[in-house]
Amino acid sequence: MIALSDRIQRLSESETLAMAQKSRELKAKGFNVINLSLGEPDFFTPDPVKEAAIQAIKNNHSFYTPVNGYPDLRQSISNKLRRDNQLDYSPEQIVVTTGAKHALINVLMCLINPGDEVIIAAPYWVSYRDMVQIAEGKPVFVYAGIENDFKITPHQLEAAITPKTKAFMFSSPCNPTGSVYTAEELKAFADVLSRHPHVYVLSDEIYEHINFMGRHESIASHQKIRDQVIVINGVSKGFAMTGWRIGYLAAHLDIAKACTKLQGQFTSGTNSIAQKAAIAAMEADPASTRHMLLKFRERRDLMLGLLKEIPGLIINEPQGAFYLFPNVKAYLGRSDGSVKIENSTALCMHLLNKAHVALVPGDAFGDPQCIRLSYATSNDLLIEAVGRIKHTLAELK
Repeated sequence: MIALSDRIQRLSESETLAMAQKSRELKAKGFNVINLSLGEPDFFTPDPVKEAAIQAIKNNHSFYTPVNGYPDLRQSISNKLRRDNQLDYSPEQIVVTTGAKHALINVLMCLINPGDEVIIAAPYWVSYRDMVQIAEGKPVFVYAGIENDFKITPHQLEAAITPKTKAFMFSSPCNPTGSVYTAEELKAFADVLSRHPHVYVLSDEIYEHINFMGRHESIASHQKIRDQVIVINGVSKGFAMTGWRIGYLAAHLDIAKACTKLQGQFTSGTNSIAQKAAIAAMEADPASTRHMLLKFRERRDLMLGLLKEIPGLIINEPQGAFYLFPNVKAYLGRSDGSVKIENSTALCMHLLNKAHVALVPGDAFGDPQCIRLSYATSNDLLIEAVGRIKHTLAELK
């Protein structure tokens, strides 16, 4: 028996990656599985980004990189934040990471002491909870239901803050719900947080470019809490660069230095070629990815229309990202005669095994009455997938 650490044994496996693995296993057995579990754009990386990577290889950018990222990439991120978000962060306040996930865990490990409370707006991205626990913090969940578009209120946030609260984590646009906080809602959060300067804010903005409401709003734009906010972003979603593994954080200089110190002991600098490619993404005209945004909005509307034809599902209209998070409580407790659907995990497994459609149970995101569907795939596959789901759910009595 291998004596693994308590830390790793307490850690949950990522449900999104687990469902993707199960779908691959079924595919390997010859089943025609439609995978709507992963949050991965089905577009190719833009040509200028690929060309920048090729040129970087030709120019022999094959050596160790600075721990916090190439200076020219950090400058291009600084320029992008000023151009697109009206945020003023110097290159020294930016740390380039191996994906936005890496940026999040860097910040938590640098801020959280054992027993510190971290407020998490729920539904939440699957890894937030476990990241806080790895950092020996205590997750404190603040819930919002589908009737409120899955968005918590300033009153809920303030009610959750205690002297032990060290941070508040949320994403907008949100994974898994697609909800987007408006400028007015973010200002209301800022008003609350300004009264509690001991609370830091991890603002996950990785879906910035997939926003159907117009210009992306960042809570960091509110000067009175600027030093409390850590902006988390990257190139994976907006530029279809999931495999390039480039994220970044922008924060108060002391936090940026701490994250650089930590990263120096864990991973060192991020991949050299991917960093040079990311410069092209940061310097690109934001309009260059608009075709992806329009396609995602078309798919959202298609999925909303199809899912509304399924009796019992409760659906809202998300304003960003590429997910739908329908409430499926009408189907919990039902059976097809051989399998009883006890919870959303059982429902997702039933749909995978019976309909051969891979989804993610809402339990993984803090809402056990929902399931997450990614519509980052073709219209034809989406139509086929919802048809299979509709047929399989109709068999549950």
